[in-house]
Amino acid sequence: MSIRILITDDEEIIRESIAEFLESEGFEAVTASNGEEALEIIQKSDIDLLVSDVRMPGMDGVELMQAVGKVSPETLIILMTAFASVETAVQALRSGAADYMLKPLDFDELLLRIKAILQRRDLIRENRYMREVIDRSYNFGFIIGESRVMKDLYKVIDKVGPTRSTVLVTGPSGSGKELIARALHQRSERRDKPFVAINCGSIPEALFESELFGHKKGSFTGAVTDREGHFVLANNGTLFLDEIGEMPLAMQVKLLRVLQDSQVTPVGAAKSQNVDVRIIAATNRNLEKEVESGNFREDLFYRLNIIRINAPGLSERRDDIPLLANYFLEKNNQELRTSVKGFTKEALQLLMAHEWKGQVRELQNIIERAVLLTDDEYIQASDLPFIQASAASGTKDSGNRDELLVNSADQAPLNDVLASFEKQYISHILNKYERNRSETARALGIDPSTLYRKMEKYNLTDENAD
Repeated sequence: MSIRILITDDEEIIRESIAEFLESEGFEAVTASNGEEALEIIQKSDIDLLVSDVRMPGMDGVELMQAVGKVSPETLIILMTAFASVETAVQALRSGAADYMLKPLDFDELLLRIKAILQRRDLIRENRYMREVIDRSYNFGFIIGESRVMKDLYKVIDKVGPTRSTVLVTGPSGSGKELIARALHQRSERRDKPFVAINCGSIPEALFESELFGHKKGSFTGAVTDREGHFVLANNGTLFLDEIGEMPLAMQVKLLRVLQDSQVTPVGAAKSQNVDVRIIAATNRNLEKEVESGNFREDLFYRLNIIRINAPGLSERRDDIPLLANYFLEKNNQELRTSVKGFTKEALQLLMAHEWKGQVRELQNIIERAVLLTDDEYIQASDLPFIQASAASGTKDSGNRDELLVNSADQAPLNDVLASFEKQYISHILNKYERNRSETARALGIDPSTLYRKMEKYNLTDENAD
């Protein structure tokens, strides 16, 4: 859906030039010459963002903003004026404006402000949606499982969630550590506040401080506007630091200081600001060994390791595999508009016997692949070629190897079949994540370097994208 922006100004040349610029940037622009006309438009149609002058004949910008807040509280508002004063800016922001700009407008700056405001709105909406889905779907978010080890996990989440304590979630990649963090947030008094997740392994070292703490305009090359860091975005809520073991040592010192002082200082800022954030960190590394080897600060480890929760791997909860497989089947049926009814007995036996080094994420990807490629109403053992390969190589002997492989015996050589499926699936996931290699590698459960080698092998590099 396009974003609809209403520009309100009594000077025609100003409102029309703003509208023309925003339309050139892909927005849908609507104009009004006064506050009364703008309010009538908002009452009759959906407006995502109002950009309004403060000084106008009749209803001024502040009065318009207050009226819009009553009839369309979801509409975001940017006020603009050529008569700047601290008092006016404070009044505007306190009254509900999302931002405040001076005339004459810098259109590039306006575009950056609009994108930042919409991004914050989407973050709030995503958290609200997630809370609603979690409340009506599962007592523990999207954590699926009824095995003994999972029931023990639910008890810990119930006990730890309502506290303010810092939590360290450990476990192999793909085991659902972020889901545990979200469930803890949902159990806390912060459930109505933001849950912000950041992957420490995907941030370039030079940008780490800016991502966490924010920066001021002009503080470094490319800092064309002020930006709030993840700590500020998560204020009064929960900040999830995934792959905390990947954080550079220099940043570990600064993170420790923030945890101790509850204050952040944006890059280029002279003053600190207070933050109230609950930290949940996660890692697939053995942090005790990382401390011994000098790769992780001991004081930060003890600060994070107040309460530890282990995310069990699938090998510890094999009884949950059929439940998880059917959940992912239904999820993919909805997203891919397919109508696969279930699994054959042989297919479930194969899933139960697999080693699942990639944990739940690997299972999710395997089911998505099978749903996409199967020609039957039910997923067959022959629709799981990657799983068959591990069974054939002895990775996990199910006891029925010959029976499981007989369906593909009269087809193409297994290596050719696997290569074809692998190329097709990697291409699908690349396109799903808009060619973002880090996200694609994470979804596939492989290292980015491994993904790049496979992309070269199958001629899937960016310049040869399908």
